[in-house]
Amino acid sequence: MNSINNFVKKSVLGGLLVVLPAVVVFFTIRWAFYTVAEIIQPLVTPLNDRINAPEFVIDLLVILMILTGCFVVGNIAATGFGKWLHTRFDNTLSILAPGYNLVKDIIHQVLGNDSNSPFSKGDVARARLFGPDIKTEVTGIITSHHEDGWYTLFVPTGPNPTSGMMYHLPPEQVTLLPTVKVDEALRTIISCGAGSGELFSR
Repeated sequence: MNSINNFVKKSVLGGLLVVLPAVVVFFTIRWAFYTVAEIIQPLVTPLNDRINAPEFVIDLLVILMILTGCFVVGNIAATGFGKWLHTRFDNTLSILAPGYNLVKDIIHQVLGNDSNSPFSKGDVARARLFGPDIKTEVTGIITSHHEDGWYTLFVPTGPNPTSGMMYHLPPEQVTLLPTVKVDEALRTIISCGAGSGELFSR
């Protein structure tokens, strides 16, 4: 009986892990789509009455409005006033929604560019923080190569890879992993180590 219960629990949990991310993305896009559609409805209805456009044209208009809105917000955020406003907005949401910072950091890591992701161009490494003879190792990202051969290593914390600790280590305590990509290593950190065995067995 216990084996059946464990099997059912593992199957349900496995299904949730597969389905939930897709469901969250789907409903987020769906929410954004219908929110914009509702906002622009007063403009779309007279246009649709005049030209009798097919429904897909209206849908395309909604998508273009979303992209235009992102473009406008992105340009405003690049200004001094926009940065100040964005900071105030972030601070307010951080108080009202405790999980906001985690979601924001993960999204920035996934979609961020070189300017806002300090280790996006780094090398993945395994490091022995406590000395070359101590076999305890951590997963890290090389963020700087020193002239004397030392490395600056950023060790992210799971499941939030954008927070962590920074270490300066000699080369004998660092093993570079050129076959492992940064995004692959970050996925194991977000999942609190799950998948590390397969990743490091290459």
